[in-house]
Order: sequence, then C-alpha cells, then structure tokens
Amino acid sequence: MIGTGYVGLVTGTCFADSGNDVACVDIDQKKIDRLNQGDVPIYEPGLTEMIVRNAKAGRITFTTELAGPVSQAKCVFIAVGTPQSDDGSADLTYVFKAAESIAPHLKPDAVVIIKSTVPVGTNRAVYKRLRELTGREVHVCSNPEFLKEGCAIDDFTKPDRVVVGVTSPEVGEVLRELYQPFLRTDHPFLVMGLESAEMTKYVANCMLATKISFINEMANVCEVVGADINDVRRGIGHDQRIGFSFLFPGVGYGGSCFPKDVRAMSHVASQKGFATEMLKAVDAVNDRQKHVLFGKLKKHFGSLKGKKIAVWGLAFKPRTDDIREAPSLVLIRSLLEDGAVVHAHDPVAMDNVRKELGDRIHYCGHHYEALEGADALAIVTEWNEYRTPDFAYLKHKMKSPVIFDGRNLYDPAKLTRDGFIYSGIGLNGPAPA
Repeated sequence: MIGTGYVGLVTGTCFADSGNDVACVDIDQKKIDRLNQGDVPIYEPGLTEMIVRNAKAGRITFTTELAGPVSQAKCVFIAVGTPQSDDGSADLTYVFKAAESIAPHLKPDAVVIIKSTVPVGTNRAVYKRLRELTGREVHVCSNPEFLKEGCAIDDFTKPDRVVVGVTSPEVGEVLRELYQPFLRTDHPFLVMGLESAEMTKYVANCMLATKISFINEMANVCEVVGADINDVRRGIGHDQRIGFSFLFPGVGYGGSCFPKDVRAMSHVASQKGFATEMLKAVDAVNDRQKHVLFGKLKKHFGSLKGKKIAVWGLAFKPRTDDIREAPSLVLIRSLLEDGAVVHAHDPVAMDNVRKELGDRIHYCGHHYEALEGADALAIVTEWNEYRTPDFAYLKHKMKSPVIFDGRNLYDPAKLTRDGFIYSGIGLNGPAPA
C-alpha cells in the first residue's frame, strides 16, 4: 500500500483484517513511527483498534522502505493524494512519483492498482509510463474508493459495489479474489474499462454534491417564500425516483472529495472543449451556502464587533477530524474579520483547527463551556452530543438565547416557546416529525 493517508490506511487495514499480509509504505518517517507505536494520525471510528490488532498479529506493517515490500507483492496499491491545482485540475505529481518509485521492484506478475481518485486517462498514462520504465507489460488496474469518512470501515467491509477497471479479464479475477471476503452477501463486483472506472468515481461524487447543493438552494428559496424545507423534503423524498439520501439542508459540503472532484471533473471536460454548466453551478451554490450562517448572524446583530459567538462543530462532518474545506472555517474567518470573539468546540477536530487558525479563537473542552456569556450559538456540524442539549441550561449560560442552526437539529416551535430566537436552514413551518 503506497501511501498511508485516509484511503491507504483504511484499505490496507481492512485487507489485513481479512487475512492478507499488508505493508503500508510512506515517505514520512514521523508518520510511520507513529503508526508503529499504534498512534493513528487520522480519526476514523474503529480504525485504531483494527490497526493495533492486525499489527500485533503480524498482518500489517508500516515502513519507509519500498523495495522489499514491493518486490514481494502480488498487488501494489497506489493510494497517494491528488490535491487540487490552482486551475482546478487534480495534481497527479504524487501518483506518477509513486509509479516511478515502484517500477524497478515490481514482480513480473504484479498488478498495480490505482486507488487514488484520478481523472480519466490517468491509469492508461501510468500503464505507459511503467512499460517505459520496466521494458515489459505491467498490469494496471483502476479501483476507485467509495468510502465515507466516519463510517469508512463499514463502507469497505460491506460495500454497495466494488468497481474495477482493467485491460484484461485476468486482472479482474485477481481483484475479485482479493475482495471476495467482502462480497459474501452478493454485492456486485463490477468489471469495466479503465476510463469507465475512473469516470464512475467522479460521477458518483458529482451526483452526491449536486443533490446537496440542490436541497440547499431549495431550502434558501423556502425561507424567502414562506415554505418549510422539512415538509418539502418529506414531500419529495417519498417519491421513489428521488429518495431521501443527501436531501438534508445545511451549510454546504466540505472535505477532501466533493469540492475537489467537482472542480476536477469540470476541468477535465473543459480540456476536451465541453463546458459543464451544472457542475459550475453546484460548486458556486456550495460556496455561497457556506456563508449563510454568517449572513444570518450579521442580519440579526448588525455589527458583530465584540460579540461573543459560540460555534459548535468544526469538522466538515461528524465522526471525523477532517477540516478540509470545512464550512466552519468560512464562518469563523468571517466572524473574526467582523470583530467577533469566537469560542468553539468539536469532539475531535480542535487540534487541526488550531494548526489552521492558531490562537485567533478560543478552544473549549466541553460544548457547554463555549456558551458562557455568548451572544449567539452557531451550529455547524451535527455531532450527536449536540442533538439533545439541556436548553434551560443553555439559556442560563448564554448572554442572549439566540441559536443559528446550520443543521436543523432542533424543534423551532419548542425553542420559540422556551424563549429562544431560533433560525435554521429553510425552516418556516411546523417542526420536523
């Protein structure tokens, strides 16, 4: 497993847990040292315990040494980052560096599997590069990941489907055997061409991002016309053609996948002379949505100078410490620029935010602590511990009982009866059932 980021660690650990011998390779010695001590550098529920268990059993190792593990491997996964370039394209520097570094050590029958999210044509380009470097045919396979942060182990071990892009049926069978322990309940193993597999990953993420931006825009329309998005959401969600998944309004999507992949897909299409107007709109709507909470606070208070704002939730979603493209950072930076004082809480992401913002905000060990003397509470991430607070205690702690809820966690009618000023996203009607 080349790369010990989110995808590499989850993939390697799950394969080890199913009985394979896995070597995870990374150039970052400090990260490898931490992993060898059982200190996992990312937060993912259940992952640390699984790594420790398999390391103790000798099924997974962590090293900076490349030649030995690669020379013995039947399958070599490339799971390195593909960060966004300035023009919106995916930066493939690390993918090709990984391919070039493994080339001298590959067994003749080894299969190179690209797990990183890469634009259409990358697998074929890697195949050509490996053939140049080795002087022989090298099997290259596309195997996109569909992991959701916060429940990645379940997603890997109980997949909706496994997608592989291959150049020969034999390579597909190697991957089928590897994934067989996770396909026992007849989830499909889909074999297709390299380009189709690459495209599948991007289309899946773009579709999900589109649903999020769509419901967020409809929530904003509901607010201005006097409708309630929760009623509307139920009204459309029972239509089997639409369903309920990803139809929860909020403050926009973040993370390492959706923003980057929407822009990368748009860039790939533009390089071929095709303008993806819908994807541009999805991205623009999402950027605008990240400013909604600040706009509500600004409208309520006018000037925010000297106002103490409590922020609950910093990670871009629950059950992760990932703050990449997090809506919380957009809100906090806007609050600071307007002179507000920010007291924030998150169960696991505060260290990462501290690296980003330093001491410009106050970090609170308990979410109630952030409320002391607060002029308002802004809820950004829907962690479970925020769902059923003691509202009487909140009212007692806060300077003024004002809540701007970016995740629609609470009953507007109840909070209004209890003396709160409460505003969610697209809420005008009765409380959600």
